[in-house]
Amino acid sequence: MLQFFLESSQFIISGALVGLLVGMTGVGGGSLMTPLLTIIFGVAPTTAVGTDLAFAAITKGFGTAAHKLHGNVRWDIVRLLSLGSLATAILSILALRYIGPVSKNFNHLISISIGVSVLLTAGSLLFRANILKWVQVNPHFLPSGPNLSKATIVVGAIIGVLVTISSIGAGAIGATLILILYPHLKPAQVAGTDIAYAVPLTALAGIGHWWLGNVHFDLLFGLLIGSVPAIWLGAKLSSALSEKATRTTLAATLFLVGIKLVSS
Repeated sequence: MLQFFLESSQFIISGALVGLLVGMTGVGGGSLMTPLLTIIFGVAPTTAVGTDLAFAAITKGFGTAAHKLHGNVRWDIVRLLSLGSLATAILSILALRYIGPVSKNFNHLISISIGVSVLLTAGSLLFRANILKWVQVNPHFLPSGPNLSKATIVVGAIIGVLVTISSIGAGAIGATLILILYPHLKPAQVAGTDIAYAVPLTALAGIGHWWLGNVHFDLLFGLLIGSVPAIWLGAKLSSALSEKATRTTLAATLFLVGIKLVSS
């Protein structure tokens, strides 16, 4: 056991740092963890994605349980998002299986997809307030009735592809899109709903990547050991820190990481 802790110390520390940010801001898990594993530790992009998906499924499962106790999950929206995201997650896994053994070019393609997803996440963090203001001024552009249900399924489908290929998209991007479609939701409901639909999505995508041989379990355990207590600590610290400052810092960091991945 001591040997495991010594060999995994860098991953435990990394998990703790990412967990601290997740606890303080509510986002940044996959968008920080996957690039960190690929850029800093040289983990193969496919392995980083698969391991992070398994990591997300476990941590988001605990988050869903907490939000469920407080009644913050809109299960009707979760069902619609899951309908779209689970279908495209299965198709994405089958496509990855069909492509076959990972080549250098394919790894580069995955790195670029991770970078694009990181940049989208950063943009959603920085411009969420502006987007919501536009939505409030132009509510007639929003779908309603059956069209709202269809739009929610489409959003789920898009995120399903992003998450399965890059492990990124179910956090800040998902929350922003939910807010656009359902601007009347309370912040806690947005967070609870966003986390809840991400659990089956990341679990299914994680199982798919395990089937493809892309999950590193020693790495996964190290990340969990560091992140679980750090998320709790970050949540405690969040009330003492400026949310705007932490989100802006996180967004700036993500932009730099995303540019690095896309240009590499």
